[in-house]
Amino acid sequence: METIDRRLAKIVPSQRQFVFQQTEFYAFIHFTVNTFTGKEWGDGKEKPEIFYPQALNAEQWVNAVKSAGMKGLILTCKHHDGFCLWPSQYTAHSVAASPYREGRGDIVQEVAEACRKGRIKFGVYLSPWDRNHPSYGTGQAYNDYFVNQLTELLTGYGEVFAVWFDGACGEGANGKRQAYDWNRYYQVIRKLQPNACINVCGPDIRWCGNEGGNTRESEWSVVPRRARDTEKIAENSQQGDNIEFRCRKMRASDRDLGSRAMLEGEKELIWYPAEVNTSIRPGWFYHQEEDGQVKSLEELFDIYLRSVGGNASFLLNIPPDKNGLIHPNDEARLKELGTLIQSAFSHNLLGQGKAAVDCWKPGHGIQSAFSDSYESWFQTPEHKASCEITINFPQTTPVTFVVLKEYILDSQRIERFSIWNEGHELLYRGTTVGYKKIVSLPQKPQVRTLRICIEDSRVYPTLAFLGIY
Repeated sequence: METIDRRLAKIVPSQRQFVFQQTEFYAFIHFTVNTFTGKEWGDGKEKPEIFYPQALNAEQWVNAVKSAGMKGLILTCKHHDGFCLWPSQYTAHSVAASPYREGRGDIVQEVAEACRKGRIKFGVYLSPWDRNHPSYGTGQAYNDYFVNQLTELLTGYGEVFAVWFDGACGEGANGKRQAYDWNRYYQVIRKLQPNACINVCGPDIRWCGNEGGNTRESEWSVVPRRARDTEKIAENSQQGDNIEFRCRKMRASDRDLGSRAMLEGEKELIWYPAEVNTSIRPGWFYHQEEDGQVKSLEELFDIYLRSVGGNASFLLNIPPDKNGLIHPNDEARLKELGTLIQSAFSHNLLGQGKAAVDCWKPGHGIQSAFSDSYESWFQTPEHKASCEITINFPQTTPVTFVVLKEYILDSQRIERFSIWNEGHELLYRGTTVGYKKIVSLPQKPQVRTLRICIEDSRVYPTLAFLGIY
């Protein structure tokens, strides 16, 4: 009979998931009529005439997010208010009815082109809840409308790396909620943008369960198949606050989604990595009164370490102001963050040391993990679920970060590891590694010999990369 470990170790990412996880850190841009009304959730009754960002500069957006080290940008092409940032032929409630560029503007086009020019990825958010369109809540007619708009976005703006759906589902004008045809939406995306990941209410990337940048101690990418449905069932208040997602007693915010004990009785398992999302400000849309409430550099870097460095991707929202620009306070903070990330991980100390390991599979020694390329990887013999890696430095060296990356094309395996100074001082004890684990050692220990002990794994452990900083 197959053991639980061998069963779990068979679950691996799709190619699109693997490519997406390498994106690591990317931006959310929330921008619509809410920017001008001061609301977070519009009601669909806003007049298009209020939408007039007179100095909009999509290249400024892209340059700002790139300065933080982000590799992609997801634009809210249509939020719950139903206002479209592109001139959709299926509704009059769009930028074409606004004074922006005298009604001839297409902000989706501008942002997509700016992303291509800046060599970052472009993604789209399209709210399934439309509080403006009269067909919402009628069933088939609205699903046809939604698919038509989705098709416009996926065929008119080049390659898309992500399609981001949330589970908001309020009542329409007829007092009924819309039954979203998710499978149809997915089929359209797979046909038109086969390399795009479908996030949150989708089969590729999972919501972490909160919007505050909170993370789990143990983040697993192998989870029950039923985890895909947690965001499709939403109970929300009229104001859109206190949203709770429930599905068969499983929540996206559950602390344990992938331990051996959690998965023991599950019949269907999938690769479903987590995404951590939060905003650089208290709100998701721009509010002038929040200009002085931009998250601190320390808080943003901490979220980065816990998300990108905790087997998740990091989606950080940056809301443009009424002029259509990233505010100078946000812009400055993004640049500071990028500078800090770059300086923290620019010089791998491993090149100064001499690494050894107590066991390895022929052709996959520890030197195979020195290059962060996935062209080679470290692996123990298949009967060994643990190993000890030793790095000796020629002189005492201060260490602040240790970076571990599993070779996830062979699944996620490491269950428990520890890091030691010499043979006696415990510096860190951890659980999962996954795509990337950044171990922060704030005490900056002076180290001559660093030991990394992989203590328990599912079948055998792998490392695609090892970095000491």
